[in-house]
Amino acid sequence: MPIPDIRRRSGSLLLALAAGHIVLISAQVKTPSGEKALQAFVFGVFAEVQRGTAAVFGGVRRTWDGYVALRSVHADNLALERQVRELQVAIQRERALAGEAESLRRLLALRDRSQLPTLAAEVIGTSPAPDFRGVIIDRGTSDGAQTDMAVVSAAGAIGRVVMPSRHAANVQLLVDANAAVAVMVGETRAQAIAKGTGQSLLILEYLSGTASIQMGDTVVTSGIDGIYPEGFVVGRVEQIDRAGGLFRSVLVRPAVDFSALEHVLVVTAPAFVGPGRPDSGEARKGPDSAAGQRRGVVEPDSATGQRRGSVEAGAAGARK
Repeated sequence: MPIPDIRRRSGSLLLALAAGHIVLISAQVKTPSGEKALQAFVFGVFAEVQRGTAAVFGGVRRTWDGYVALRSVHADNLALERQVRELQVAIQRERALAGEAESLRRLLALRDRSQLPTLAAEVIGTSPAPDFRGVIIDRGTSDGAQTDMAVVSAAGAIGRVVMPSRHAANVQLLVDANAAVAVMVGETRAQAIAKGTGQSLLILEYLSGTASIQMGDTVVTSGIDGIYPEGFVVGRVEQIDRAGGLFRSVLVRPAVDFSALEHVLVVTAPAFVGPGRPDSGEARKGPDSAAGQRRGVVEPDSATGQRRGSVEAGAAGARK
């Protein structure tokens, strides 16, 4: 065996004996606190190891708990978001029901105020014809709806029935290019014909050049066209154009929002009943009897009779 190996082993043995001797001495030596030095050293080493291990495991545990908690919070947030969406839908539904109830309440109040025989109807669609401004209601001939019956709402006059079927009817709106209604304008109650333009406004025709009207004047149905009962609001004067003392054009903004119609009333009685209507039972009873029963009757005299004839002729021409 080589000499260097023997020396190396002897040195290692010497170091081991020295270390053992130190350990034996340390086991006998005590610290100032009365504890053995070896025991205190070993305890300190293991305490540091345990503290490090506890810190590592504590960090891992906290990280895991935080992850689990975040997953739980995320799930709770998703549930809350779903509940919020459901509540928003419920609120919208309740608002829609409240709006519908208010619309029906106003319609019932209108029926009570007007004291006219009416038929409640719901708008179920719009006319598919591109050159016809109209809506479709869920009442037809089986319900009593007939051609040329006026259709009104709480906001005012809407139009007239033009094409009834058994269970539905097409209603021509006042803004249709072929629609017309006899009206009175402002406090002077100047007679005229309000015709549709196919757009959002109406235009007044057959208006006397001496009529005193102003911007913002209320335009109401006069009832002498035989279709629309007297007193229903048509709209307000929005534009007046005069030339040489005559009215070149007078535009009227309708009172009804035709794009938001839901519930309407169909007036099932004629607007005018009198000696000129031989088809009416009330007409045969005489003008006094009819006047006592109908709100919109116009007692004819010479001037009014002539005016009514001209207005009815104008309305009939416009409807053609």
